Amino acid sequence: MNRSRLGLTTVLGLLLLISSFYSLCVGNAAIPPRQLWEAALGQGDPLIRMVLWEIRLPRLLLALLVGGSLGLAGATMQGLLRNPLVEPGLLGVSAGAGLGAVAAFYCGLGGVISYAMPLGGIVGAFAAVLLVCTLAGRNGSIQNLILAGVAVTSVCGAFTSLVLNFSPNPYAGMEIVFWLLGSLANRSLTHVGLAFPLIVVGSAMMLGCGNALRALSLGEDTARSLGFRTERVRLRVIAGASLAVGAAVSVTGCIGFVGLMVPHLLRQFVKGDPGHLLPVSTLGGALLLLWADLIVRLVPTGQELKVGVVTALVGAPVFILLLIRTRRSLF
Repeated sequence: MNRSRLGLTTVLGLLLLISSFYSLCVGNAAIPPRQLWEAALGQGDPLIRMVLWEIRLPRLLLALLVGGSLGLAGATMQGLLRNPLVEPGLLGVSAGAGLGAVAAFYCGLGGVISYAMPLGGIVGAFAAVLLVCTLAGRNGSIQNLILAGVAVTSVCGAFTSLVLNFSPNPYAGMEIVFWLLGSLANRSLTHVGLAFPLIVVGSAMMLGCGNALRALSLGEDTARSLGFRTERVRLRVIAGASLAVGAAVSVTGCIGFVGLMVPHLLRQFVKGDPGHLLPVSTLGGALLLLWADLIVRLVPTGQELKVGVVTALVGAPVFILLLIRTRRSLF
């Protein structure tokens, strides 16, 4: 690890630690550090212990897990497709997870299984990716993969709109819409337990592709000459992104632009190296989503903002600037 990369990783790690501690301390009622430490040890005020273990800690852990997985998936997909405008939802994972969760809610499974929406989201994500891979073909090109992802995303979006259209009552429809906006609120350690193993496995698969993505940046023929099997690399990236992003979306709803913004902002600090970009994008994604959640919690509004709305408000201008810069580089 060179000095610049080590310095960037250290800075991001320190910011993440400081922000995580601050996230546990602030909220509707601030918790002093000493009382927070006592609550972590199972001592002190029972109310503070409940707030820490049942409200703030699950929210913090999900911000780190989901943000990290989205940032990593974005960097990995951009490296695989060699396009800085790519984001994890391109393969239909987010749309499939959203449709699966909405279908579970619409069918009334939430009254039978308390975590029906997250489980439905995971099933929907895998079904969407399987359909994308089937449409693209086993040895399909990158262009076929992108087109299949766009098609599946459109189909999932259409069916989600259909479910909303036939929602049994307006309150159920609003519940579905609020979930789709993306949020870390009202989540428990059980949600963390559902997402954690899939996110870890998927992230490990993607992090292991650093050298292959570095070779692919020189072209597929060069990557093959260096001993990398590009078809296997593509399958590993898709499977890893599907596991991580599908699990993330299934418990938080759709949170966009994290996977697009983070690699773009950090790429200049690693000199465009796809392999070095993966771990720093993981840290950057976790940090960005944690900051977005802090904004949601601290900005005084009549009704709590959804974290997906905040990331979209920040990410859309970044996407437009990136698109303009890319367009200018072509002329």
